[in-house]
Amino acid sequence: MSVEGSLIHVEVVYALPHEQRVFALVVNEASTVEDIIQRSGVLSAYPEIDLKQNKVGVFSRNVRLDATVRDKDRIEIYRPLLADPKEIRRKRAEQAKESGRADPVTGGKPSSVRKSG
Repeated sequence: MSVEGSLIHVEVVYALPHEQRVFALVVNEASTVEDIIQRSGVLSAYPEIDLKQNKVGVFSRNVRLDATVRDKDRIEIYRPLLADPKEIRRKRAEQAKESGRADPVTGGKPSSVRKSG
């Protein structure tokens, strides 16, 4: 196999609320996710990234840092969540029940068929 045949094209992506950066690289197909992230320059551009804390993925699927990637894969570095989505949905449902926009028993839309009281 030639050296050219063992190279793959990948991207490393990091997104902030108002900015997205894409780092395109050509790497050896045996490179790990961590190796590729290190080579991309994203860590020097965004020093707040901590690979021990930030999760990473390939096309929205979480992967480990020692995983390998395929040609044309996109490695994504995820920012920590500011709030737990489950907790937000629970609070929103409670508010809907309290305001009368949701059935107090089921939590769903109020039913005109269901007998009240």
